[in-house]
Amino acid sequence: MFNKDRWKEIIEVLTSNLFRTILTAFGVFWGILILIILLAAGKGLENGIKSDFGDIATNTMFMWSQVTSKEYEGLPKGRRFDFKVEDVTALKENIPNLRFVSPRNELDGFRGENNVVKGLKTGAFNVYGDYPEIIKQDPMIITLGRFINQADINEKRKIAIIGEGVKTALYDKDEEVLGSYIKIQGVNFMVVGTYKKKSNNGDGEQGQKEIFVPFTAFSQAFNQGNNVGWMAITANDQASITSLKAGIITLMKKNRKIHPEDERAIGNFDLYQEFNRVESLFVAMRLIAYFVGILVLISGIIGVSNIMLIVVKERTKEIGIRRALGEDPWSIKLQILMESIFLTIISGMAGIIMGALFIYGVNALLEVIGPVDMFLNPSVSLSVVLIALVILIVSGLLAGFIPAQSAIKVKPIDALRAE
Repeated sequence: MFNKDRWKEIIEVLTSNLFRTILTAFGVFWGILILIILLAAGKGLENGIKSDFGDIATNTMFMWSQVTSKEYEGLPKGRRFDFKVEDVTALKENIPNLRFVSPRNELDGFRGENNVVKGLKTGAFNVYGDYPEIIKQDPMIITLGRFINQADINEKRKIAIIGEGVKTALYDKDEEVLGSYIKIQGVNFMVVGTYKKKSNNGDGEQGQKEIFVPFTAFSQAFNQGNNVGWMAITANDQASITSLKAGIITLMKKNRKIHPEDERAIGNFDLYQEFNRVESLFVAMRLIAYFVGILVLISGIIGVSNIMLIVVKERTKEIGIRRALGEDPWSIKLQILMESIFLTIISGMAGIIMGALFIYGVNALLEVIGPVDMFLNPSVSLSVVLIALVILIVSGLLAGFIPAQSAIKVKPIDALRAE
């Protein structure tokens, strides 16, 4: 296989009609290039969509109260209700495999009037009453100071952690933030930290314009009592929140005296389920990319096979002489197969290199023009390149098999008569 004369012969055969060889190789080159681009584009779309989930714990569901749609135990249809702080304890005690249960209350500032004042500056911001665990469910980067801790909860401290967008809106450029006070609906809160969140679209402008305060201080300051607006519930890694969801909702219906068959009273969003749907979508996209790329590649392989048949036909007399001189049929067959594999691999590697350059160019362009919605860092993994190489080797064998079989079937006497 590594005979010097054999490889010299392969090079001479492929370069004897260089233009024909290049046209033949282009089919394989184009097939691999299309496969690489499709997979990279799919990965870029996957990265973009997954980045929209941010760093939120994906094994999480969110649950909130709505309006009952059925009468139950003397309570009317259309009743509004709230979860209670004791519901959080009930979930922790009765539902196994829960990692975090974080109650939250909220003041909506985006759709209302300005609700936060700092000196002469005002702004409308979402204000959340939270427990310390929320930072593990919806991670953020603390850029200054600290986040809420358990002592803040126990002592009902009126402290606040503000987003970088809030800081920009309410503070001058060099103004001290830590230790300053802001008024939230007329109640003073001392700022003890700032944060930022990351998203596909820069720093995520809306995500930076939020304020976090201790849940207990929020409840006291804004007369919420022991009401809970909604909860973020995260399961342990060994269990999916989707499998626990039915038990969670059933327990809440029992505690809040809601009809067991009332499907509208409790709203929920299962992030784990949605994330799995996205994963399934991208598995399907990868399969489609492979399918389309391999179909294009097959058309190139057919071209290689046809050209090799022509090459065998042109070398009929040569093959006849070699057979007459006693050369083993397998040696002739190996020669044709090696020519086919060599041509396929060279053209395929050129396609891989061009695909890599294309991906590099797209990423460089994205760095210049900035992030694009739902598209981030297109790339292909090393495993994809290895798969492509395997495809090329198998394709080369298939492309050369029929011409090789045709070559060894040539009878020496017939070959010597051929013109």
